[in-house]
Amino acid sequence: MSAILQQELDYFLPSEWYPQSGVQLTWPHADTDWQPYLDDITEVFVQLTQTIAQYEKVMIVAQQAEEVQALLKKRMSAEALVNVMVYTLPTNDTWARDHGAITLVATSTQNGFHNSHRLLDFRFNGWGKKFAADKDNAITGQLYFDGLLSGSIENHNDFVLEGGAIESDGEGTVFTTSQCLLAPNRNQPLERDEIEKELKRRLRAKRVVWLDHGTLIGDDTDGHIDTIVRTAPDNTLVYVGCEDENDEQYADFKALEEQLQTLRTMDGEPYKLLKLPMPDAIYDDGDRLPATYANYLIINGAVICPTYRQPEKDQAALKVIQAAYPDREIVAIDACTVIRQHGSIHCLTMQFPQGILR
Repeated sequence: MSAILQQELDYFLPSEWYPQSGVQLTWPHADTDWQPYLDDITEVFVQLTQTIAQYEKVMIVAQQAEEVQALLKKRMSAEALVNVMVYTLPTNDTWARDHGAITLVATSTQNGFHNSHRLLDFRFNGWGKKFAADKDNAITGQLYFDGLLSGSIENHNDFVLEGGAIESDGEGTVFTTSQCLLAPNRNQPLERDEIEKELKRRLRAKRVVWLDHGTLIGDDTDGHIDTIVRTAPDNTLVYVGCEDENDEQYADFKALEEQLQTLRTMDGEPYKLLKLPMPDAIYDDGDRLPATYANYLIINGAVICPTYRQPEKDQAALKVIQAAYPDREIVAIDACTVIRQHGSIHCLTMQFPQGILR
């Protein structure tokens, strides 16, 4: 792993609402688990591309780039396509949030040392070796060495970390979940305090806040934080609540809410808490799917939010998200197909801070 120099402490992990240069999508194809409903998930990706391109660049990694380019040419104007870049790379799956680079932003220059943004390339191993991930794990390095990403790359392939497992407030606090980072086949034999030390060192974080409750049934990431709690401006946390005492998840999410109420900012103040509704249970072949409104994507000028064909709850969730990000347009995209592979909108995407996409 590249040495972390003393001067390199002048970096921070930005919040998602920090100005962006673009968003990475990794496109579905017939050799992925999307094959039975490839047309439906492709439509979701087209909608994501159309929406993001209105605000910033979209970098698409595709196994069949020419097919993707031809499809987008039919669906988007030439003006909109200026913001879309498609690159050919082999892929296992589509979850850019978890195989994409986690980017640190430089804050200053010290002692003549030139600080540039840092692209942290962690190891992605299919959420604890559940799925093949060798091709996806190689994507960030290939994009960087092909000259598509600016900044400097850091090889953290000795440490397993997915982008969906962490949330940053941009002020030095990183939130994560114990159920994910302590799960099997991640970073054993490291214990919790050792993992926290590594997170702080590698992410240049001042502190790590661990959440211990709130795992969605059907979530095969072992409890990514971006499915349950998200950071927002003004020391705000947006979280999933559960009001139905008959829901099998009720006790776990009530415990999450109670833990959030005990948290304090680095200044010792309680967080402002905004509660999202829990979608009504959605099943596929008898298995409950991990539907969540917390899995939204923040981009320049907008928030792209998942909906689940539940008009009352969909609208209630959009209203909460609008309150959390009042300066952004709220855009809804139907995610009922996405959750069939146990993720949602945020899981499919990875944003890059300004200055990264060439």
